[in-house]
Amino acid sequence: MATARLDYVAPWWTYWLHNFPHFNFFFQSIDNTFKPEDASYQQSLIFLASVGAVGLGLSLLVLAVFLVCLCCCRKDIDDETKRPSTCCLTWSAVITGLIICSAVGVGFYGNSETNDGVYQLTYSLSNANHTLGGINNLVAGTLGNVQTGLKQHLERLDEIFAAKSEFLNSLRFMQMMVNNVIHEMMALPDINKANVDLAAIADQTALVEYYRWLTYLLMLILDLVICLAMCLGMAKQSRWLLITIMAFVVLSIILSWASLGAGTATAVGTSDFCVSPDKYIVNQTKDFLTADVAHYYLFCSPNLPNPFQQSLTICQRSLTTMQIQIQGLLQVTVPIFPTAERDLLGIQRLLNSTEFSLHQLTALLDCRGLHKDYLDALIGVCYDGVEGLLYLSLFSLLAGCVLSAMLCAIFRVWTLMGSRDKEYDDIDEEDPFNPQARQMSYNPRRSNIHSFCSYTSSLGSQASIQPPLPSASNASPPEYMNQSMLFGRSPRYENAPLIGRGSPPPSYSPSMRTTYLSMTDAQIRHFGTDFQA
Repeated sequence: MATARLDYVAPWWTYWLHNFPHFNFFFQSIDNTFKPEDASYQQSLIFLASVGAVGLGLSLLVLAVFLVCLCCCRKDIDDETKRPSTCCLTWSAVITGLIICSAVGVGFYGNSETNDGVYQLTYSLSNANHTLGGINNLVAGTLGNVQTGLKQHLERLDEIFAAKSEFLNSLRFMQMMVNNVIHEMMALPDINKANVDLAAIADQTALVEYYRWLTYLLMLILDLVICLAMCLGMAKQSRWLLITIMAFVVLSIILSWASLGAGTATAVGTSDFCVSPDKYIVNQTKDFLTADVAHYYLFCSPNLPNPFQQSLTICQRSLTTMQIQIQGLLQVTVPIFPTAERDLLGIQRLLNSTEFSLHQLTALLDCRGLHKDYLDALIGVCYDGVEGLLYLSLFSLLAGCVLSAMLCAIFRVWTLMGSRDKEYDDIDEEDPFNPQARQMSYNPRRSNIHSFCSYTSSLGSQASIQPPLPSASNASPPEYMNQSMLFGRSPRYENAPLIGRGSPPPSYSPSMRTTYLSMTDAQIRHFGTDFQA
């Protein structure tokens, strides 16, 4: 009996994953045959899942070493060296962001492929469950018609034909045919358990797949948001935003390595199944299906005989024989026993409906329908499903590594921002060339300090008290007053008494000297001795 099948060949990546070393908790190599109920095999999958924990530990170790080096080797950075360092960090952040975006694209593709494969699996399981449910209903309906309906009619006919022994012999023969049908129907395999198992597996798989798909989708969106927020934080130079980003980066690193471990274990376990699925299914169905029935549906080869053909043939012949007997009894017995016509016609209707159900049952028991669903499920799991898991594992690996580098870059930018703020805090606020002083708000206390430079404007504010002086010449403003315009006309610098501090302007124009010499005694008393030479 040939068992080779050419319509399904496991993809090469399943063989590659199947050859991964399988170790238990004691680092002992075990058989890589798919046995999910075996404790040693479960330990091997958990051991493979621990690769995510190892990656997470290495990432945390690298981050700890980086932080130690950053704290121990930190030194003062001047303006000439600060600019190249910031540029290098910017390019590092840009490169990590691009890699993360590429990894997210790979993740979206892998998530979609895995979802398609699992959907094809659940769809095939639902179709197979529908087929098995139809078989179960037809068998139950046929047994009900034969055991209940036909027997009742035959019992009443036995009472009617009690006086005719030849008619009773026909009824005995029909009863024997009914028993043959019942026996053959009872000999069919009980597929109720398979029907229930497929429905439960399909529902559980669909539920798990929904949460898996949603979890990966949120992870992908989180990585994209981290990239955008990092660019915004570096552009805005916002320390609180960078701190928030670092917290989410740490969370994303943990999720990435955890998903890598889970994806690797799932891909290897699924590949172990995909390499030899027939053997596992035969072992799982041996309690309610014989080996020849399981091979008939798994391989569906023309060389394999139909294990139900003999039972179906016996049932069909028995029904045909009863149809012939009923036709003869209708012609012979109705003129003699008119009351027997109702039961004879009732038997004829039951035989017709039973024969129709038997034809449907023969079509459903054929291997081609269930075998197609089986192949579709295998292709969905072993091709699209495992391929998608490989892409998701690649995404998790890239995200875990690149996010660790991104976290280092973000922390370095955060420290540089802190150093820059500290340098700004060390600058003297009284320095007129302090960039922060240019942004200081107007202080009314300082505006009361008058200078020689603002003497003309001060007189304008006091016009109601003292008579205005003759207007100055039309000469251009002094050079140092033009320089004060650089500070945004701040009263602090325009009203600074430079002469009173012993710091006269570098040169005096004729108009300035004329204005100074024309001050009255009242004006001198008003301004005090600030302008005394």
